[in-house]
Amino acid sequence: MYQTGDRKEQIMEKKGIIFDMDGTLWDSAEGVAKAWSKVVSERYTDQRVITKEEIQSVMGLTMDKLAQALFPELDEEKRMNLLQICGEDENEYLRHHGGILYDDLEDTLKALKEKYPLYIVSNCQSGYIEAFLEYYDFGSYFEDIECYGNNGLKKGDNIRKVVERNGLTEAVYVGDIQGDYDASREAGVKFIHAAYGFGTVEPKVPLIHGLAELPMLVEKVFFSV
Repeated sequence: MYQTGDRKEQIMEKKGIIFDMDGTLWDSAEGVAKAWSKVVSERYTDQRVITKEEIQSVMGLTMDKLAQALFPELDEEKRMNLLQICGEDENEYLRHHGGILYDDLEDTLKALKEKYPLYIVSNCQSGYIEAFLEYYDFGSYFEDIECYGNNGLKKGDNIRKVVERNGLTEAVYVGDIQGDYDASREAGVKFIHAAYGFGTVEPKVPLIHGLAELPMLVEKVFFSV
């Protein structure tokens, strides 16, 4: 609260939690690998099988960099066309089969939702987050989502976009890799490392080893002096 002359105005704080997807909320790598291998066999070569480990190694990259990492032998136009078809089939697969949720996810979302608005920002293609929300009927937990596939913006820019359009005065991003931390810094938000995910983060940051730890740590991150 601040005072200007005789007038007092209330500054309404709105703190929000923004989640990464892969390595933070779920692991979809096995299903994604199946969907991509099918497309690659039909549209490119039957001599290539996309593995779960390959998918995990590139999760978190923007889609253009992901395509370059997996198909460096193709020119940009061909690999991006192949990537688009892979993404469409992947979304359809996940809408019907889901992935592997990390332990205590829904209970954690319920607990957090009682106090904070929740959001998702990912470097994925359009429709990927929606497939996750649709399969698990999680749409009611999240106020807004954004991704690279919608606008071509890097993660830091999309985190900032979600913060601004939802009127957040403070936010924390929960992610599992160094790129997530870097994006949170670019966006000017706090960060919590999902240490059970796919990567490590430097420097030392607040972290959780399981989602059940998140509600208590969020309180410390937002309210510690």
